[in-house]
Amino acid sequence: MHTPLVFINDDDCKVCYACVRVCPVKAIELRPSGDIPFINPDKCIGCGSCLEVCHPGAILYYDSKPAIIELLKSESKVVALIDPSISAEFDDITDYRKFVKMILEMGFDYVHDVSFGVDLVAKEYNDLISNFLGKYYIFANCPPIVSLVEKYFPQLIDNLAPIVNPMVANAKVVRELYGNDVKVAFIGPCIGAKEEAERFDGNSKVDVVLTFTELRQLFDEYNIKESTIEFSDFNEPRGYKGSLYPISTGILQASGINQDLLNSPIMTAASKDKALSAITQFEQGIDYISKHFNMFYCHGCIMGPGMKPGGKKYNRQTSVTNYTAKRLKDFNMARWNNDLKLYQHLDLKREFKANDQRLSAPPEEKVEEVLKIIGKDSIEENLGCKACGYESCRDFAIDVANGITRPDMCIMHSLKSKQEYIKSLKLTNDKLAKTQQALQNSEKRALAEKQLAQDALETTQTMLHKLPTAVVIVDENLKIVGSNESFVTILGEDAAEINEIIPGLLGADLKTLLPVQFYKLFAYVISSNDDVIGRDVHLNDKLLNVTIFGIKKNKIVGAVIRDMHMPEVRKEEVINRVTEVIEQNLDLVQQIAFLLGEGAAKTEKMLNSIIESHKSKD
Repeated sequence: MHTPLVFINDDDCKVCYACVRVCPVKAIELRPSGDIPFINPDKCIGCGSCLEVCHPGAILYYDSKPAIIELLKSESKVVALIDPSISAEFDDITDYRKFVKMILEMGFDYVHDVSFGVDLVAKEYNDLISNFLGKYYIFANCPPIVSLVEKYFPQLIDNLAPIVNPMVANAKVVRELYGNDVKVAFIGPCIGAKEEAERFDGNSKVDVVLTFTELRQLFDEYNIKESTIEFSDFNEPRGYKGSLYPISTGILQASGINQDLLNSPIMTAASKDKALSAITQFEQGIDYISKHFNMFYCHGCIMGPGMKPGGKKYNRQTSVTNYTAKRLKDFNMARWNNDLKLYQHLDLKREFKANDQRLSAPPEEKVEEVLKIIGKDSIEENLGCKACGYESCRDFAIDVANGITRPDMCIMHSLKSKQEYIKSLKLTNDKLAKTQQALQNSEKRALAEKQLAQDALETTQTMLHKLPTAVVIVDENLKIVGSNESFVTILGEDAAEINEIIPGLLGADLKTLLPVQFYKLFAYVISSNDDVIGRDVHLNDKLLNVTIFGIKKNKIVGAVIRDMHMPEVRKEEVINRVTEVIEQNLDLVQQIAFLLGEGAAKTEKMLNSIIESHKSKD
């Protein structure tokens, strides 16, 4: 497979991190170099959970349509293996025989129902369990479950039932019928089957795997509609109760295994949460449980990620049972029994291979450090709300320490930090207001002079705020000395709310407003006195071009930030405006310099720095 099974289209990603939270094995990572998540193909189990929660449609899976189109254009005979879930997916097609004909119209030579493969596999499970020798097995029909065991529970490899899944069993059947040169395409509800198929070759090979979603797209592309199609039936051999396979307990029905609660040797777990819990309990307590586990990652194949979204489980289950009952009404049992005998010689055994993707535990001190950062270093604070997608705060801290997620994924920590910051800003604002009043009372005689200075500063600030380019000035403690409206706009709504309380964000801590990789650029310029020129930086969904320069060595730095999605501000306009302000106000500022100390010099230097920055940038 040339591309990963599941991947993210960066252009469509809204950075909501819903996929990060829902991934059961944390294969979707947040890397320090960017905000868009990355799906690690080595860790992915192909469950499709991320697809279901990505409402912008930014998460995609490997497209097999081009491969099947090329296969149908070739001179090879091509067989379509149809998963029994068709009745749950294609409830808009009135008769399954119309569906079979629609498949043939695309160019397939034969169409087979995989329910016969289910019957063959079900018999193997019956034999395995009937000849119980003390080992309990996990059924290996669901590709994500198999991948989960191989990658995250490799110690349970020997407990995976060594039996191929129905797709592979039916591939063996059709190659027995038509020869090893025939090409085989499986069409079903599971995206994990795409990778599962690549594990087999010879008479077990499945050349292409299509999801039902992809099949619908091909029907549209070929302009194939039920209204223009006649009846056609599946090629023999046909399945019996294997048609119930899409329901999680269907394989047990097909095998004839006792499902009585008092006597059944099988437990069934279907759905993400139940499957993950079941496999953990199997590992920890199978000697006490003493049951084989029939497991599906989804709520049965009727809810697979390769089906149309929004389906209702019990409606689909009813469609499956009605479809099966209709097919079995006049079923030819004698022929089915003969077919079973005809193919009983097929070797349906398989092997599994451990692919351990578990991360080593990080040093305990790093975990404790992360817990302290997110405020979960005490028992009282370690609530484990699971909003981040982890079972506990410690599990989350371990992955932060391992570098696959970030502290800001802790929603409670992020909300608490923002609330405390806003509260502290309000307190600071109150203190500043009181201080200002005290100064006004003690310096009445200098009121007129101060007013003149204020007028000069307001003129400067007005000019800065009118600039379309964002400007911010910070001190050695990364506290904001001054900024304009464009800078507040770039930061977003939270900063705008703070700006209403404290205009210009004066005194705000830059570290609470910018991501770590962004504010560290300011710290670098302060400490090294080396300018950062024209650096591209991502902030939320924005691409910014940043220039940071020293104003007062190791004390004051300024930054000019341009939103690359907005029109550039012409250099001449900015230079002319700033120069005009300097010429008009320099004499006035010099007259009141004795009151402001170094204020006038700083103002001149800051403004000239901005001018020089624009000149050098252009």
